[in-house]
Amino acid sequence: MVAISLSKVQETAPALVNLYKSAGVSLTQHGLDGLRAAVYLVVDYSGSMKPYYKDGSVQALADRVLGLSAHLDDDGTVPVVFFSTDVDAVTDIALAGHQGRIERIVSGLGHMGKTAYHLAMDAVIDHYLDSGTAEPALVVFQTDGGPINKLAAERYLCKAARLPLFWQFIGFGDPGSKQFDFLRKLDELAVPGKRTVDNAGFFHAGEDPRKVSDAELYDRLVGEFPKWLVAARAQGIVREPTAR
Repeated sequence: MVAISLSKVQETAPALVNLYKSAGVSLTQHGLDGLRAAVYLVVDYSGSMKPYYKDGSVQALADRVLGLSAHLDDDGTVPVVFFSTDVDAVTDIALAGHQGRIERIVSGLGHMGKTAYHLAMDAVIDHYLDSGTAEPALVVFQTDGGPINKLAAERYLCKAARLPLFWQFIGFGDPGSKQFDFLRKLDELAVPGKRTVDNAGFFHAGEDPRKVSDAELYDRLVGEFPKWLVAARAQGIVREPTAR
């Protein structure tokens, strides 16, 4: 049973219907039908991201994440963290009024700074704990480069492994760039040497992320989530699902 029905999406966000359908196919293929989970979006607001805001890549990602979230969470909104040198905003995007939402948020933000992953991760953890939910969370974490403090980012990821949060990192930019070496490292941190469970994934969306098909994007967004759920349930990090 989906969290939000197709008819409700048609009524509140008709432009997202195809994304919603595509997300549903990916979730079914990965055995995630009927799962309830919180979905977060973290967006890089560093200076080098300017072209991706301008060409609509960030808005396109937000729309796709909304299409996915509608299957998993029944409130029709996705909390969004914008980060650069600091946390620039903690807000949300919703099915209703999603079009142009990223531009409206960004118009109220200040200087585009550098890239501090750990502060954004801290904001997500705080929001999740404050929400009081017992459901697991999928955190879609977009960036176009490595963090200014690698040690802090690694430490936060390892500490967060004890929480029901899975971090799916997405790289915007040249797949061959050394900027993404650190994210590859995060993806492969030792278990249990460094962290309780493997709580992160990483993939490149390339220099024009809008060219990645909806089917491929959703496949990559949820591809590692089922394996993490199994491991996290085995460790008691995520509660066993109740019959619906």
